[in-house]
Amino acid sequence: MPFDLIVAGGTVVTADGSARADVGVVGGRIAAVDPSLGAADGARMVRADGLLVLPGVVDVHTHTRVATDAQPDRFYQESVAASFGGTTTFLAFNNPGTGATAAADGSLLRGLRQWQAATSDDAAVDYAVSLVITGQQSDPIAELPEAIEAGVPTFKAFMVYDFGVDDATLFRALRTTGRHGGLLQVHCENRTILEARTQDLLASGRTAPRFHAESRPPFVEAEATHRALALARAAEAPVYVVHLSCREALRHIRDAQAEGLQAFAETCPHYLVLSDRQYELPDEDAACFVISPPLREEGQRDDLWAGLADGSLSLIGTDHVPDRRSVEKQSWSESFDRISNGGPGIETLLATVYSEGVAGGRITVERMVDLLSTTPARLFGLASKGAVEEGRDADLVLFDPAVRRTLTQAELHHTSDYTPYEGLDVSGAVRSVFVRGSAVVVDGRFVGRRGYGQFQERELTWR
Repeated sequence: MPFDLIVAGGTVVTADGSARADVGVVGGRIAAVDPSLGAADGARMVRADGLLVLPGVVDVHTHTRVATDAQPDRFYQESVAASFGGTTTFLAFNNPGTGATAAADGSLLRGLRQWQAATSDDAAVDYAVSLVITGQQSDPIAELPEAIEAGVPTFKAFMVYDFGVDDATLFRALRTTGRHGGLLQVHCENRTILEARTQDLLASGRTAPRFHAESRPPFVEAEATHRALALARAAEAPVYVVHLSCREALRHIRDAQAEGLQAFAETCPHYLVLSDRQYELPDEDAACFVISPPLREEGQRDDLWAGLADGSLSLIGTDHVPDRRSVEKQSWSESFDRISNGGPGIETLLATVYSEGVAGGRITVERMVDLLSTTPARLFGLASKGAVEEGRDADLVLFDPAVRRTLTQAELHHTSDYTPYEGLDVSGAVRSVFVRGSAVVVDGRFVGRRGYGQFQERELTWR
């Protein structure tokens, strides 16, 4: 067979197992995975001896921001950062604050077209969007079936914030996505309790960033998770809980799964690596860890890793928000409720999960591939992504497990001016990355180009 590219000598890792094999690529797709393809006339040969050959990471939870006149490169630069971290496909949300949200008239579909226009020909890796349903739109539920037909079958609703939705809207969204082959992602926190606790804290003068975590303890998340699952059960619809951070919420996910509900949940690297001890830092540093839900006490991490290992947690997404401590986090001196929620992570996903999970003995490398690539691709309708197997896109990551390094902001490529993982010692490093058979990163150097990334229309075939 006349291959365009052969990746030879590496250990190919799938969700089902690992084996030494060569990978042959034709026309951007994997055409063969074989122990001994050998050289082929006209094929570019890339040696992967001693390296893991992983499917490209699929990050289904990012808040990458579209280009503006003031920051014309920010969407592109986040895609470059993704590639350096081994992420070859990412999904973004068009929620308020990202630069291209719902249309002025509240139309979900016109908002989609605005987002696509703002991101077209801008990414270095493949990308897609999950549309956000807000309480400020006229009737977004009516437009869900058409959006699903247009190749955008995943949506997100928030139970908090000024653009959040009430339970009635959440139920309608669940029922409609359930009937039309879509999937609703839900940010689960109890708005009533959260707002009351925040008001009490501020009124008593407890305004510093460390009180962010006190405003939303685990039961705030757990109650809303339970309620979202109850609404999904009543709507006879699948549901996906984003950024689950605590054992109290995980317990409700497990109960729902045991009852037969199609209940999926993700967690994030910051909940697996960091803890609420970050809030003990000086205020201007603690502000960088204002994330919702907040970082939890250290003991919670073991429960989340156990959930990943046993399958009750389906995958890991970054919840990447490219905030800057010099801009979006600057309001720390006013009060914690004024600080932008979120932190960067699009480039450090694979590094942290491999190091803390695989090298740390908490999960196998095969389970990591399932969590970061195979299951995200399956659940979010990316049929050509997520595995090193014949017929899939040749999205390949050559990963060196023997490297030991320290994460620092100075070596990262995102548009944030800090990383939550500053000084973290990690095992493993991305060497080279291919998207649809084309090199994007080679030996740690970016060789891709702006506009190579393709918007991915999707269909949830598992439905």
